[in-house]
Amino acid sequence: MQKIIFIGNLGRDPEMRYQANGEAVTSFSVAVNEDYTNAQGEKIKKTVWFRVSTWDKKAKACNQYLHKGSKVYVEGRITVDPATGGPRIWTGQDGVSRANTEVSAIQVEFLSSKAENEALANKSNEPASQPQHPATVQPDPDGFETGPAEDELPF
Repeated sequence: MQKIIFIGNLGRDPEMRYQANGEAVTSFSVAVNEDYTNAQGEKIKKTVWFRVSTWDKKAKACNQYLHKGSKVYVEGRITVDPATGGPRIWTGQDGVSRANTEVSAIQVEFLSSKAENEALANKSNEPASQPQHPATVQPDPDGFETGPAEDELPF
């Protein structure tokens, strides 16, 4: 048996779709920030990204109430790549190896308050006329994609 538990913030609004059998599936990315001091005394800030999938009633609730920046508790199991038995690994158009840790959620708890979620919803519905800073991908030490730089995260 394997189980993963983490708390983080959504990196973008959830995306809901329906399977052929009519079952709702909602996917969203969650950034988990880790701050620590290494042996040389340097402060290290690292962001690990997880791709989360939810189904049925849970999918509909996540799609309705979660927004970019929402804080969530996720409990689930890692969905492994059948070919490697680990994270899904691919080569990007730039020739750099990337990895994606996918999680099938068993439980998702909304940790942001109702007011925070409403503010995030209003913010994500604002017109795109405001200046936007494109998110850049930061490779981790192994060369895999870890997501936007820390100062570009919405939280």
